[in-house]
Amino acid sequence: MGAQTALRETPIYMHDRAIETMPRPQLAALQLERLRKIVERAYRDVPHYRRTFDAAGVKPSELTSLADLAKFPFTKKTDLRDNYPFDMFAVPRNQLPRIHASSGTTGKPTVVGYTRNDLDNWADLMARSLVSAGASPDDIVHNAYGYGLFTGGLGAHYGAERLGCTVVPISGGGTERQVTLMMDFGADVLCSTPSYALNIAEVAEQMGVDLRKAPLRVGLFGAEPWSDAMRRDLEARLGIKAIDIYGLSEIMGPGVACECHVAQNGLHGWEDHFLFETIDPETLQPLPLGSTGELVITTLTKEALPMIRYRTRDITSLSTEPCACGRTHLRIMRVTGRDDDMLIIRGVNVYPSQVESVLVGFPGIAPHYQIVLTRDKALDAMTVEVEIAPDAPRDDASLAYKAAEVTHHIKSLIGVTCKVTVKAPGEVPRSQGKAVRVKDQRNI
Repeated sequence: MGAQTALRETPIYMHDRAIETMPRPQLAALQLERLRKIVERAYRDVPHYRRTFDAAGVKPSELTSLADLAKFPFTKKTDLRDNYPFDMFAVPRNQLPRIHASSGTTGKPTVVGYTRNDLDNWADLMARSLVSAGASPDDIVHNAYGYGLFTGGLGAHYGAERLGCTVVPISGGGTERQVTLMMDFGADVLCSTPSYALNIAEVAEQMGVDLRKAPLRVGLFGAEPWSDAMRRDLEARLGIKAIDIYGLSEIMGPGVACECHVAQNGLHGWEDHFLFETIDPETLQPLPLGSTGELVITTLTKEALPMIRYRTRDITSLSTEPCACGRTHLRIMRVTGRDDDMLIIRGVNVYPSQVESVLVGFPGIAPHYQIVLTRDKALDAMTVEVEIAPDAPRDDASLAYKAAEVTHHIKSLIGVTCKVTVKAPGEVPRSQGKAVRVKDQRNI
């Protein structure tokens, strides 16, 4: 009886539709109230913010409207590295029940932390995102996001539990076993990176398993940019609705924004907890709604790690146009890439996701690719390695024709001249988590 009582007392997410459909003037008033408090607290409790605000000549008291936020300086990833490990926190370390960190492959890792209230808010926002995606408390959630210091696995896990779902915490890797357990357990929802979901679909086909006949109906995919072409491919292969979810560890983790299953047209940014802007990445000036630029996010409720005007480097646009689902929170349109991931090939700006949109669904080509960067005298050169479809001809003439065809298609749609190498099935590296789309050999 005691165990049953304990189970009943487990906190369950109470879906508050009133928050998600709040009139925009009321939502803006809530944002301003929370923004003023968090800016004051950041200035008071985080020496980094006190230094940067003072250097910019602004004080928290000057924040009388949402537009006034533009007076305040940006926060960048390098700020977290410069204050490694704990100096960006607004609370003592002993008030942090959990810490996450980046891999640190390009320098010191960025360290993020959470108070208990932060963890509760995170779980609620992930549960809200799952509801938006079409999940319900009765679902089995197959969570193939990586666990550990990466925020994806635990973020999705606690959100699904908060919603009342049954969670299979399988993490990444062991793809054949993933397919078997998805079938045996009857998973309803798949959480993973889109590239790993593609890997799961391919392995299932090789095993003779048709995941379209499984109960699976929703895929919640994020942690890397992906194209509408990839969405269509995943939906066809898995028999699901493929939903885009957005987050980053510096802001919270997954669940900062999520598409709704009704429209699948832009991610609803949860504006009661975050304030979203877009800026011109060159001039750093704010952009009007609808203009494409770099996404900047300010946290409104974070206790441990307040982020004021954090430059995400993600390129997108914002829309407040009404959504068919009835939610009033603005939409972050599909992230096309990161401005620090942009390649300049013979004077043409190229994002990996643009290449993906050309390749996925291309006749005779499997949806796996890698971009190899090399140096051709004074210019960067790009080779796109693609993989021939298993049922396509593989004689030399057919492979040469297919390479020429793909080269022409990339040139026509993106405007860049590149070399295309067509490889045998299985030769392009598969993702076990975040896909490595670009291999940089310019300094080799």
